[in-house]
Amino acid sequence: MRYDLVIFDNDGVLVDSEPISNRLLAAHLTELGHPTSYDDSIRDYMGSAMHRVHDLVEERTGQRLPADFDDVFHARVFAAFERELKPVVGAADVLEKLAADGVPYCVASSGSHERIRVGHRITGLDRWFDDERVFSSQDVGRGKPAPDLFLYAAERMGVARERCLVVEDSPLGVQAAVAAGMDVYGFTAMTPAGKLTAATRLFGDMRELAALLSGPRS
Repeated sequence: MRYDLVIFDNDGVLVDSEPISNRLLAAHLTELGHPTSYDDSIRDYMGSAMHRVHDLVEERTGQRLPADFDDVFHARVFAAFERELKPVVGAADVLEKLAADGVPYCVASSGSHERIRVGHRITGLDRWFDDERVFSSQDVGRGKPAPDLFLYAAERMGVARERCLVVEDSPLGVQAAVAAGMDVYGFTAMTPAGKLTAATRLFGDMRELAALLSGPRS
């Protein structure tokens, strides 16, 4: 193992939530008079904390989203998760391998602690994550693409940034990892490889990751 800590993004990396949440986010914004397609949502918001949605809408339109925007959105997302959410294929196998080998790992997500926990419970990934392994943008002042969340996770896990590997699937997440001074493997299952070119290396199937982690650093 070439790293002392593997930091996973959550949405799109561990749980296959991005199609669900971006579909609902686009619909919710459109309902409120801010026409947004699914592709628009993926482009502008995938991998980001909720404050980015508020900031971009206000920047573009001069209007603020309703005070209950986050609560309504999350209620819809959690209901859809109960019906539809699945783990990313291969994610459980990677976590099992890391645990068996004694390799430290954690999750650092733009989503809230509640969102992370709901997703892990539904998909059965909660068995791999006690409270000490879960970090959210709620824990820091700025979400991705700022490096704060990854730096916070590394500090809490007691590992130097240069010994960390981040696994990300969004351009904003890759940007945050690079800014944190960490290697980052870009997961291209949903995101075109051309949008993750800043990553240390790219891979398209989570089932490949265990072998990549055992190989030489790029």
